[in-house]
Amino acid sequence: MRKLKRETVALLEDIERRIDPETEEKLDARWLRFLNGECEDDIFRPWRDKDRLTPPGTELVAVNINDALADFDAMIVSEMNGVSWTLGGSGSNLAVRANYESAILATVFGAEIFEMPRSTNTLPTARSFGSTDRIREMIDRGVPDLNGGFGARVFACGEIFREIGEAYPKIGRYVSVYHPDLQGALDICELLWGGEMFYAMYDEPELVHAAMALITETYARFMDKWFELFPCGTEMNAHWSHIRHKGRIALRCDSAMNLSPELYKEFAVPYDKILLERYGGGIMHFCGRGDHYISHLCAQPMLTGVNMSQPHLNDMEIIYQNTVDRGIPLLGFSPDRARADAARGFRRRMQVLP
Repeated sequence: MRKLKRETVALLEDIERRIDPETEEKLDARWLRFLNGECEDDIFRPWRDKDRLTPPGTELVAVNINDALADFDAMIVSEMNGVSWTLGGSGSNLAVRANYESAILATVFGAEIFEMPRSTNTLPTARSFGSTDRIREMIDRGVPDLNGGFGARVFACGEIFREIGEAYPKIGRYVSVYHPDLQGALDICELLWGGEMFYAMYDEPELVHAAMALITETYARFMDKWFELFPCGTEMNAHWSHIRHKGRIALRCDSAMNLSPELYKEFAVPYDKILLERYGGGIMHFCGRGDHYISHLCAQPMLTGVNMSQPHLNDMEIIYQNTVDRGIPLLGFSPDRARADAARGFRRRMQVLP
């Protein structure tokens, strides 16, 4: 295994000592019952038994995200701090990722990495090309080198997580290394193209489809390489600290809030469908408003769940009718909003934050 700093090793050894297989397997079973529609309650909130929680045995040192981006040891500590905290008092997942945020695939295509000032302690993004000519050039070049931009760092970090899992058996068994944030094809297209993408949907739709097809193919090649490091089935996978889902991937469609239902159906659905089918299903996350296109999203047979933020921006009855009422779970939902709407019933398809 790669040589890690003494403090990092101490953190890993403490986590390995504190993981209780019986506790984690009980949590797994609770999640599986929910995902299979067999939850005892209409609203599921995951939990660990309080008498099995253990406080950290090492001091948890906060890591600035800029340090984590530059140093693998710092990235490991940053992610494993969350695992240690969870073992001390939460029903969250024991889960980590190569946390280079939402611009990973955009940087693989050559978009400039934009790191935030250190004082903000905020994950990076990418500068868009802001040029339709650059998009044409991107399409002409075809699938890029997957090690470009953040790509090489993502895979190198994944290798270290795999080595850690091999060196520490309980970490390897019970700490999920979930896939990096590749967003979804539409979000990456906007990150690369900028706001001009929306005009091109009217002016040059064939060019948008060509860009989306290339991004989707690159997404699949990147994810295939990731799953060589961390193979997984489709019965249950963790994502973030608060969600588990059927299928192998978690997509994002934040850009879709800007589209009409018709444009969403034309430019997003076909490419999401390719990825959902390729990976045995998965979930969709969106921020902002989604009630205007939710029926198209939830018509996809391989969609296994929806994670949304900001319910106050949506007509939630429309959301509920297209998700929980159709057997598609809402995942990582607001506990307060779920309790407020509990009287309408969720058919055991509502999971709220731990």
